[in-house]
Amino acid sequence: MAGGNNVARMSPRQRMINLMYIVLTAMLALNVSSDVLNGFNQVHDGLHRTNLTMAAKNDVQFRYLKDLYEQNPTKVGPWYEKGLDLQELSNLLINNIDSLKTAIARQADGPEGDYRDIVNLDDLEAASVTMLNPTTNRGRKLRERVDAYRAFIGEIINDSTKRAALDEMLSTEVKNRPGTIGASSWEEKMFDNMPAVAAVTLLTKLQNDIRQVESEALANLITNVDIGDVRVNELNAYVIPNSNMVMRGGRYTANIVLAAIDTTQRPTVFVNGSKLGNDRGLLEITAGAVGKHEYSGYIEVPRGDGSTDRHPFSSSYTVMEPMATISPTMMNVLYAGIDNPISISVPGVPMNAVQATMTNGTLTRNGDMWVARSGQVGTEAVISVTAQMDGRTQPMGSMTFRVRKLPDPTPFIPVKDAQGNTVHYKGSPKKISKAALLAAETLGAALDDDLLNVSYSVVSFSTVFYDSMGNAIPEVSNGASFSPRQKEQFKRLKPGKSFFISNVKAKGPDGITRDIPAMEVALN
Repeated sequence: MAGGNNVARMSPRQRMINLMYIVLTAMLALNVSSDVLNGFNQVHDGLHRTNLTMAAKNDVQFRYLKDLYEQNPTKVGPWYEKGLDLQELSNLLINNIDSLKTAIARQADGPEGDYRDIVNLDDLEAASVTMLNPTTNRGRKLRERVDAYRAFIGEIINDSTKRAALDEMLSTEVKNRPGTIGASSWEEKMFDNMPAVAAVTLLTKLQNDIRQVESEALANLITNVDIGDVRVNELNAYVIPNSNMVMRGGRYTANIVLAAIDTTQRPTVFVNGSKLGNDRGLLEITAGAVGKHEYSGYIEVPRGDGSTDRHPFSSSYTVMEPMATISPTMMNVLYAGIDNPISISVPGVPMNAVQATMTNGTLTRNGDMWVARSGQVGTEAVISVTAQMDGRTQPMGSMTFRVRKLPDPTPFIPVKDAQGNTVHYKGSPKKISKAALLAAETLGAALDDDLLNVSYSVVSFSTVFYDSMGNAIPEVSNGASFSPRQKEQFKRLKPGKSFFISNVKAKGPDGITRDIPAMEVALN
């Protein structure tokens, strides 16, 4: 609930974030592979989303404090003034840290560097140059600002247990490990020889701690106001999730709160017909099946006359499959005239919310896959992807493909093996029995190289036999079938002899008729 007083202990969400930070920092100390640096990117993105959620939650709490002030300025005035100072100092510190993250990113990647998308993740100098430069002393100044902010929070929180917990969260005290020579400062521990992406993640984690402390301080200010004497004319139920996107096997966490409620009487929360197992409004669901999941419920609030008031709520979360996208840039090729299977996905977005279009051809959906049929050979085709997010269509990127003509096929004679299965005889150096040759009726052509599997229609071909004098005897086919004269020549062949199939013309699914290489047929 917005304005609740349950701030004595660190929340499970905050413990989870701290644990992720500790684990990744430990892995970095072991000098693991670049995959870990990419892991920092994922942690940073998660922390950034959590910061936005916490900022929204804090805004709700501050608006509630402001509403109380407008209803009773005399009584709420001192707490509201402290809330104004708290909001101003928090935003100033958050913005200052944002500027430091930008400076580190630009030191690593150049003037256009963006801390949300750092290219040189493993740059070990950017953070040190930016934060430990003795000329600018940005690291020392940041530590001093954090210390001043922590001292200000200590003046707002009157509960010693809560104050100690928040002091620990923003502590800049450095405890040297056994064996360490000389004392090191907080800023040196944070930024010395630290990869750029890790330094930015640590700063984002610091912002997360600041928002958490701000939230606890706002809750304490609201608790200090006797809201039992303040009348409100509207109660609203809110669902505040840490994130609406959850990896399968992960945990979806949300706070279900009711604004302007008496903190001495906890509301009762029901989700999907079942009572919540705690009195803090904390909902936890283990993510299972991939896709969008909706839930609803209501909050029961006791009235002064002993009756209860019910306030409904509903929300949803999306479970996505853990995935890694690998795109080889040298193979971005579409073949004209055939169906080219294309896999299109946007992490965190359901498949039914993803749309795609294509230039120089057509693109159609086939279940969870797409089929591209390209048009003009030699002209590039661009596939553009959009997704429905938060009620609006948002571009998600595009990819350019080269459109190429199908490769020439290989001729073959379809024959039966010992098990009666049809196999493709593609000529010398392999040999074929005379019986299998006499049983064959047609000549085929196909691409079957495990990358493409495309059948062609043989239009015509010729056979060339040699008599005992070495004279060539050409015979023309009957379309794709062996002609009677060709079959007669087969009967005259002796073991160990061979002949040639040449002048093969085959038509592909792209409508192009092409000449394909000859093949030599050798008898056992």
